Amino acid sequence: MAAPVLHIGNKNYSSWSMRPWLALKWGGIPFAEHIIALGGEGYGQSQIKEVRAVSPSGRVPALHVGDIVIYESLAICEWAAEQTPGLWPADALTRAEARAAASEMHAGFAAVRRDMSMNVRRRLEREPHWGADTRQDLERLFALWGGLRARFGGPFLFGERSIADAMFAPVATRLRTYKVSAPEHAQAYCAAIFADAAFQDWERAAEAETWVIEESEALYR
Repeated sequence: MAAPVLHIGNKNYSSWSMRPWLALKWGGIPFAEHIIALGGEGYGQSQIKEVRAVSPSGRVPALHVGDIVIYESLAICEWAAEQTPGLWPADALTRAEARAAASEMHAGFAAVRRDMSMNVRRRLEREPHWGADTRQDLERLFALWGGLRARFGGPFLFGERSIADAMFAPVATRLRTYKVSAPEHAQAYCAAIFADAAFQDWERAAEAETWVIEESEALYR
């Protein structure tokens, strides 16, 4: 069987694409990548023609494994974990906690995603004023990161890197982009993400991209 193909959006913008891409890289799973430029006609309505050609949901990422299409980020990560050990913690209860943290990111933090669309290249000079719901999201984020790293010893959330870290890696870039005031433990966690070799590969590719999505189009990336 040919290597799986991961269809993703622009690396500068597509947070959901980054997550399974990191999981596959961390798992040492060979795959080909196909980047589809986001924005323009159909963007925000899951109607970009090039995306619909590879993903039944009209969204990226989508992993093609033979004739099967896995078209959701966390599902791709779970598939990766079934191919190789180490993407989830070995202990069953710790693994359940890691899945809970990953799922919380997957389903939650809507205000952060609304107000801090991912833009790896961008750097604000000062932190914006956040509304109450965004500030609440940030407080929960910092409490979650701090509690897990204190319990498991860091540098990642559960000691060694896991799918939970892949889920939160795009958030680390958001904190940097928007110059968010973060406690020391959160800064240390972001530094661990930024020092990861696979993350740095993604970052270099994002910085080399020239495609620009207007801020008015930045919908929940």
